[in-house]
Amino acid sequence: MEIPTPSAVAVRSPLPPRQLALILLALAMGGFAIGTSEFVVMGLITEIARGFGVTEPQVGHVISAYALGVVVGAPLLAILGARLPRRSLLLWLMGFYALGNLASALAPSYPLMIVFRFIAGLPHGAYFGVAALVAAHASPPEQRGKAVGRVMLGLSVALLVGNPLATWMGQALSWRYAFGVVTLIALATVAMTARVLPSGLGAPRTDALRELRDFNRAPVWLALGTGAIGFAGMFAVFSYLPPALVQVTGVRESFVPFALVAFGAGGIAGSLAGGWLFDRFGFRAAAIVLVWSIAVLLAFPLAALSPWTVLPAVAAVGTMGALAPALQSHLMDVAGDAQTLAAASNHSAFNMANALGPWLGGMAITAGYGWTSTGYVGAITALGGLLIYAWARADLRARRPVPAV
Repeated sequence: MEIPTPSAVAVRSPLPPRQLALILLALAMGGFAIGTSEFVVMGLITEIARGFGVTEPQVGHVISAYALGVVVGAPLLAILGARLPRRSLLLWLMGFYALGNLASALAPSYPLMIVFRFIAGLPHGAYFGVAALVAAHASPPEQRGKAVGRVMLGLSVALLVGNPLATWMGQALSWRYAFGVVTLIALATVAMTARVLPSGLGAPRTDALRELRDFNRAPVWLALGTGAIGFAGMFAVFSYLPPALVQVTGVRESFVPFALVAFGAGGIAGSLAGGWLFDRFGFRAAAIVLVWSIAVLLAFPLAALSPWTVLPAVAAVGTMGALAPALQSHLMDVAGDAQTLAAASNHSAFNMANALGPWLGGMAITAGYGWTSTGYVGAITALGGLLIYAWARADLRARRPVPAV
């Protein structure tokens, strides 16, 4: 049985269902903007390379710059915004995100594009962390996981709808229009959030020193480690999915968008399932997702041999996203007064997984084990995440007060 901290279960007046739905929609809209911006570079890598007169591998540095911005910005902006009310912090973060994407759309050179993508990545993790806290605070305590899952749903919908549409627009007009549209969505998020989110919702922030003190505790670090290692397998498979489909499954390149849609659909199901699992099983939801992930990743190399089985397999890999709302909700219970810093750092951990998975998968492919060896690599990292989870569970049991005799 989990023992939530007082900060995670503070008494609050229930909001009307319609207002709560609008709040979650506004927060998810911000996630949609972030997800579209983060992944659209992968779809427009050729157009961006042509526009700046560089090679496609060089455009890969643009993607890395954004990911580095997420890793650096999540804890940094959480600390700098420690004393702001969460509503104000959300508005500033999404406004900052709009400016970063506007600068990306107007970037006059390749070096400045790298700088602007790094800047655009800075508010990514902090926004998701604060949005998850606000969603949980606005919802009934027994539905916190579900609310967090709905916020994360914006990221999954971006994979399913936003990224393909932005890629099509970038190919038809110019890659700059894709970032321009993201800017408009981010500004619409600011306007909608300011309108529907009550100014008194969400406690004022604690001071930065208290956040740092409570953050530097084993339960927080073990939860982050579970995500950083356990989630890497999804990125290992996803990063090399197009060549695996062409070289192993034997389909045309025109088949790849259908696989991306399947992955996005799986991501949506995972976001909803992860929140539901946490509301029902608490921290044990992470173990359930990791065991499922191991099975899915082990099955992927075999399923990739046929076009009839590869799409369900890709969708199943997408459902691994259920780990994100489960861990995000658990961090609220163990972070004490480091709520914002821990919630934001969860997205730094997932971006570490985004770096680790492709690196390990690439090593296996380079060693000659084939494009679908990423499934086996991912299963190993999911097992590693499960072992860290077991460590975290043992630590929680050790910290539980001994009943008086």
